[in-house]
Amino acid sequence: MGAEIMVEPLDTGRPHPARVYDYLLGGKDNFAADRAAAAEGLKANPDAATAPRQNRAFLQRTVRFLAAEAGIRQFLDIGTGLPTAPNVHQVAQSVDPSARVVYADNDPLVLAHARALLTGTGEGRTSYLDADLREPERILAAPELRDTLDLREPVALLLYAVLHFLDDAADPYGIVARLMASLPHGSYLVISHITGDHDPEAWARFTEVMRRQGVTTRVRSKAEVARFFPGMEMVEPGVVPIQRWRPEGEPPYTDAQVALYGGVARKH
Repeated sequence: MGAEIMVEPLDTGRPHPARVYDYLLGGKDNFAADRAAAAEGLKANPDAATAPRQNRAFLQRTVRFLAAEAGIRQFLDIGTGLPTAPNVHQVAQSVDPSARVVYADNDPLVLAHARALLTGTGEGRTSYLDADLREPERILAAPELRDTLDLREPVALLLYAVLHFLDDAADPYGIVARLMASLPHGSYLVISHITGDHDPEAWARFTEVMRRQGVTTRVRSKAEVARFFPGMEMVEPGVVPIQRWRPEGEPPYTDAQVALYGGVARKH
């Protein structure tokens, strides 16, 4: 379901976070510039390939928790990236086929794959929005969102591995606050975010390489990640390395190898 999607011309000469991420996941929807940026990043920090795979596992656990335990039936996934099954709607609708999901991203290649995302269950709905996280009001006012989600009912705002592409000057804390302020009580916020806490030198090298390639990357500490959840009720175990958030088995990697904090919180 959803409206026709207009796709802007691809700029294949510059790396894009969604396509670099796709390459690190072993995907094929990337270009030479993306592969070059990823290769340089991996030289600086070989653990950079571990984080994306563990982030997908965190996505599956958190969406399943929200749908099965928290009773959430509406999801807004911003910075969704390229399709990598299972996606949010597949996890949520496996719990409740009536779940509704809106995806938002600003990469033309992601838009070109939107048709793959717009295949939900008969009862549920999925839609796609061409939007930038730095424009929260535009996202919230978009017809695609308003036609799919009922903002009078709780919504889970999902920000997986996207906030570290905003430097401090972009006011990421203000952006998250504005998004959450428009969602009703009982809504949830889920965040995963790169950190340099466990290996500062390796991640400093990685972020410098990414910046030189044109990809802004800002690692943040545990305290800085926790600041995205002011006044909210944290779901146990709080802000932790993502592989330690309700794991289904013994984490296969160290905290330094994964280097992502994650957390889930409920708006009072």
